[in-house]
Amino acid sequence: MTIPPYWRALFPPLQWLPRYRAAWLGRDALAGITLAAYAVPVSLAYASLAGLPPQAGIYCYLVAGIAYALFGSSPQLAIGPTSAISLLVGTTVVGMAGGDLAKRAQIAALTALLIAALSFVAGALRLSALVSFVSETILLGFKAGAALVIAMTQLPKLFGVPGGGGHFFERVWTLGGQLPDTRPAILVFGAAAVVLLIVGERLFPARPVALVVVIASIVALAVTPLAGLGFKTVGALPAGLPHLEPPALRPREVDGLIPLALACFLLAYIEGVAAARALAQKHGDEIDAQQELFALAAANCATAFGHGFPVTGGLSQSAVNDNAGARSPLSLVFASAAIAACLLFLTGLLRNLPDVVLAAIVLVAVMHLIDIGELRRVWALSRMEFSVAIAAFAGVLVLGILDGVLLAAVFSILLLIGRTARPHVARLGRVPGTRIYSDLARHPDNEEVPGVLIVRVESGILYFNVSHVRAEVHRYVAEAGDGLRLVVWDLSASSYVDIAGVRLLSEFQRTLAARGVTLRIVDALSSVRELILQDMGASAGAISRRISIDDAIAGTVHGKG
Repeated sequence: MTIPPYWRALFPPLQWLPRYRAAWLGRDALAGITLAAYAVPVSLAYASLAGLPPQAGIYCYLVAGIAYALFGSSPQLAIGPTSAISLLVGTTVVGMAGGDLAKRAQIAALTALLIAALSFVAGALRLSALVSFVSETILLGFKAGAALVIAMTQLPKLFGVPGGGGHFFERVWTLGGQLPDTRPAILVFGAAAVVLLIVGERLFPARPVALVVVIASIVALAVTPLAGLGFKTVGALPAGLPHLEPPALRPREVDGLIPLALACFLLAYIEGVAAARALAQKHGDEIDAQQELFALAAANCATAFGHGFPVTGGLSQSAVNDNAGARSPLSLVFASAAIAACLLFLTGLLRNLPDVVLAAIVLVAVMHLIDIGELRRVWALSRMEFSVAIAAFAGVLVLGILDGVLLAAVFSILLLIGRTARPHVARLGRVPGTRIYSDLARHPDNEEVPGVLIVRVESGILYFNVSHVRAEVHRYVAEAGDGLRLVVWDLSASSYVDIAGVRLLSEFQRTLAARGVTLRIVDALSSVRELILQDMGASAGAISRRISIDDAIAGTVHGKG
């Protein structure tokens, strides 16, 4: 029986399972167990960061991996909570639910369910490009700002003080005032955990170093007098697997839930696709950005029913999965099986895990969010792009994570509109010794053609940029003076021209004709040619894909278009 292409596209396992090799099974199993060993301590830390019960983080990895394995397009991407999304949930949900931990968990699960709905709708409407408006430069600044915000939520635990404050600068001020109350034993213990994690990552990048540190810390508190020095611990975790059920709350019962879900959705999709693309580039594979929306929907729907909170693909957890030898999403299934075994039989061992170790895990994880090398590269390539990254960085510190994500998205859209609203209108000249024409402003050695003005708009010509384009081409015409006889408008860089753009061309043609100047349009794409001919008719002249700038200047036509 032949499987229809539609089902193959919707369920990627139908594509990779027939090609699966028996030799890969052992590698996927080992990668899954390694990922589980990494995920358990990290998920506990991120649940703490989100202000949720510690088991919520474990539940995320348990159910999301299986869902992604069914719908994801990346062989190595690992799905789970990430530091930025965990803090976004934590800083927002705490205000919605106050001190009610059970309500926090319900709101977090409901947020995941809304993310699933948004992802599914975006996938069904094929909006994968539209949800990528947050540029990599803005994400670079956002992540750096988020890293500092996250660090300030964890540093009080490292010093053994309560901390406090509603935003970044208030937290810094509060921590500064509490430093005299630092508990030396907790600080030394936490600092040692940080050092071990950093050194372990560098020496053993494909190994679950965090699990080793967690086990060592539990043993240390069990066999030494440290437990009596004020260490806070995780406490008892509920044994057994979670019951699958939908969140008890409804969206209308929680104020501010929609903006939170939208911000998490944008961040989750961008972060997940970026990680998947990085892995695909490493292995020479390709991912389906459209399919990733359905995978994100499935993973978050699973965590919503599994008492978790929003998840996405993360680069650090995916790197663990990849470095351990994962060859297919089956590694996520093995990871879920290993985590299920931990929940059934090993939760009692985590009772004495110190909170300061979880803080150390988070602090080391967020260090990777600050990419100094990439910031330097952006500075060297474009000061404007660097200023965009700094604006996103400052927005997170000043406004907070939630408003920072939304601001980054709005800023990206405004930046895109701004660039399109004022496109570069080039005046072209002939490259000496060739029939090629390029921008005179960038190549002053190009040859100008006497009596001829050649222009090219470096974008589509749309209703919101026609005023700028009109002003630029009329300026060039005025500069050309009375000797102007021909204007050649090169549309090769204008992939789309709307009705307002065509009317601009028609208006410009009439204006030139009144001065005895001819307008010739060249290199228009077929869809653009059809629209121009429908609106301007014969007055547009011969528009053909076979007519070059040289042909237009010479007044010759080689064939019909």
